[in-house]
Amino acid sequence: MSRPQFILDASVDEPGGDIWFAVPAGFTAMPLSALLNPPDSSGAEELRTAIEPLLDSAPGDGARQRFLAHVAGGQQLLAALVEAGTTHCSIGLHRDDISAPGKNGEAGGGFLFSLFTVAWRDIAPTAPAATAARAVAGAEGHTNIEYLELPCGPASFSETIRTPNADSGLPQDPVLQVFAHLPHPDGKRLVVLTLGTTAVRRRAEYRSLLHQIAENVSFENPLLEMEALAKADGGSRPPRG
Repeated sequence: MSRPQFILDASVDEPGGDIWFAVPAGFTAMPLSALLNPPDSSGAEELRTAIEPLLDSAPGDGARQRFLAHVAGGQQLLAALVEAGTTHCSIGLHRDDISAPGKNGEAGGGFLFSLFTVAWRDIAPTAPAATAARAVAGAEGHTNIEYLELPCGPASFSETIRTPNADSGLPQDPVLQVFAHLPHPDGKRLVVLTLGTTAVRRRAEYRSLLHQIAENVSFENPLLEMEALAKADGGSRPPRG
């Protein structure tokens, strides 16, 4: 049996890493630090340089203003996520190869969009198993609650369907959110993996997808073990993608 293939992100070697995880193909990470740099920073200048060709190709001032408004709105949403403890955000794009044309009035063969986030919460020191249970205990509107023992430790899963407030300015489409609550072994922190999508009809598939991501989570750098095995086999560290 062949070993699974992974493309390694540069962040695997960043000092102070607390969590390692893998996402399936189809997810693109959002560069949070680059998008949220202060206006007078070098990072903000790099962002302006990156979007300048898009602005130059716009058909007129109106289109440029609308584009900038979308960028600013996206930055506000990302800033709110970061303020709530989010450290990673990815956009998922997958082809809907299940729906048949005309089924439930929907066209098949389209694309499914999703948003995957990783957020940290500080908690009162307690045993990881208790933390996993408490994370979903009494959670209003949550369904399909599960408690599992994963390679990284105990975890709880849940999901909910919500509709944005009418005054939020967002489309009034129901949003499926699937959660995985993974206590850190130090007993002081909880990481929450969230996978959200408006493709509510695909809830079983997105639930399975988040389970797969959670099963690959590690709170210890897995590359250290891989390097040790590679040296024992006389090989070398796998190349970074």
